[in-house]
Amino acid sequence: MPRVRLGVALLLPAPFDAEVDGMRRALGDGTLGRMPAHLTLVPPVNVREDRLGEALAVLRRAAAATRPFTLTLGPPASFLPDNPTLYLSAAGEIHDLRDRVFVDPLARPLTWPFVPHVTLADEAEPDRIAAAAQALADYTIEVAFDRVHLLREGPGRVWVPIADAMFAVPAVIGRGGLPVEITVTERVDPEARALAGAEALVVTARAGGVVAGYADGWCRPPRAHLCSMTVAPEQAHLGVDRHLLAAFRSEAAARGCGDVTVAPDVG
Repeated sequence: MPRVRLGVALLLPAPFDAEVDGMRRALGDGTLGRMPAHLTLVPPVNVREDRLGEALAVLRRAAAATRPFTLTLGPPASFLPDNPTLYLSAAGEIHDLRDRVFVDPLARPLTWPFVPHVTLADEAEPDRIAAAAQALADYTIEVAFDRVHLLREGPGRVWVPIADAMFAVPAVIGRGGLPVEITVTERVDPEARALAGAEALVVTARAGGVVAGYADGWCRPPRAHLCSMTVAPEQAHLGVDRHLLAAFRSEAAARGCGDVTVAPDVG
C-alpha cells in the first residue's frame, strides 16, 4: 500500500508569517519556500494512503477538544551543541494539543523530546546562530491560533497544507434524525474532495524562492476545474496569474483532463 508523508503543525497567521519568513530569508534558512512558517506538533511521519481518513479524524477530534489560544514566540534560542538550529521559543498551553494529535496513525518514534518552537534557520553555522541570537535577543511576539493544520510532503520536498480544523466544537444539526456535523475549514480536505471522485490540483508559483501565488482546483477526467487563484499583490506585475492558469491547464491535460473550466470570480 502506498504511503504519504504527513505532518501536523500550527501555521503562523498573517502578518506574523511574513515577519518570520523575513528572518528566515536573512538567516539563509534552507527550508524557506518549501515549508511555511510553523510550529511542529507532529514531525514527518509515513502513513498508508488508506489511513489518511484516520489521520484527518485525529486532527478533527484534537481540534474539537481545544480552544483558541495565544503563544509567546521568542526570544531566539538554539539546540546547540546537539543540533545547529536557531528557533523562536514558544511559551503557552500547547502540550495538551500536541498529545491529542500525536496518536496513531500520526505517532512515531522521536529522536529528541518535544520542544515547541518555530524554526528560523536549520543547519546554520554556529557563529551565525550566536550573532543572530544576540541581535534578536529582545524579539518576542504574541500570536493567536484558532486552528491546526495537516500537511503533506510533495515533489521537491515541498510541504503543502491539505486540511485544517478549527479549535471549536463542531455544530450538529438534525438531532431529531441522523445527526449532521458541520465544520468550517480553510480548504477542501481530501475526504471531501474524494466525495466527488476528484483529485486535488494545486499549482504554486515562486519568485526568488518566495511564493508569488497559487491556483487551487480539482481534476476528474475528462474535466478539471480551477476553483480559486491567489496572487501576491507585489508580484502581480510579473503576470503570475497567466503563468498559473497556463500551468494548471497543462498539468490538468497531463492528467487526462482536457476540459478545463474556471470559476467566474477567478480573474
